[in-house]
Amino acid sequence: MRIALFGDIHANFEALDAVLADSEEQGVTDYVCMGDIVGYNADPGACLEKVRGMNCPTIKGNHDADASGTHSLDTMNPVAASALEWTREQLDEDQRKWLSRLRLVRQVSDFTVVHSTLDQPAHWNYVTNRFDAMSNFSYQFTQLCFHGHTHVPRVYVKDSRVEEVPAESVAIEAGSKYFINVGSVGQPRDGDWRSCYAIYDLDHKLVVFRRVEYDIARAQEKILDAGLPKMLAERLADGR
Repeated sequence: MRIALFGDIHANFEALDAVLADSEEQGVTDYVCMGDIVGYNADPGACLEKVRGMNCPTIKGNHDADASGTHSLDTMNPVAASALEWTREQLDEDQRKWLSRLRLVRQVSDFTVVHSTLDQPAHWNYVTNRFDAMSNFSYQFTQLCFHGHTHVPRVYVKDSRVEEVPAESVAIEAGSKYFINVGSVGQPRDGDWRSCYAIYDLDHKLVVFRRVEYDIARAQEKILDAGLPKMLAERLADGR
């Protein structure tokens, strides 16, 4: 059993399509979506329908919550708010209801998935270092928990203490807990523009991160054609 964990798609269909093609080549048997299907980029409806059609476990991200609601976005970053207002207009009622009904936390097989953190999943807190991760481990009752939200792949391991290890290939060892950020499909922010996702091989107890190139020029063109802020197209190439 090889499970692809992918999230923070952010309406980037070119990136999503490339990741799914790569996962098929890698012999993936199952999929889990880590949330934030929409927001920022130009294909919210297409990405939503692609994920919904996969009928895989899917959790809610903050952009999914904001896009499916009617509440004010005044406290949000102006660029993100502008993109979300546009996104709301692109989704029909059925699509918004589907997003709104997604759960914040799920257990899949022998692991847990959450978009942000387990301690306060609806507050959309960020985990950017091992000190942030410490509070999450107190609420983690499975050996592995996968998350997203920061768009940066990271691996935190707890045994006698909490440490961060490279997000490359991680062997899951008995007696340790793991809090793993799978990175972002549609808008990476670690300086690498390529899509990022992770594969969990249950039989071999191994988590491997994958980076995938996609048609970034086409994704940028769509953003500009939609009238979305220019910086959203530019930042894709920067990986920031």
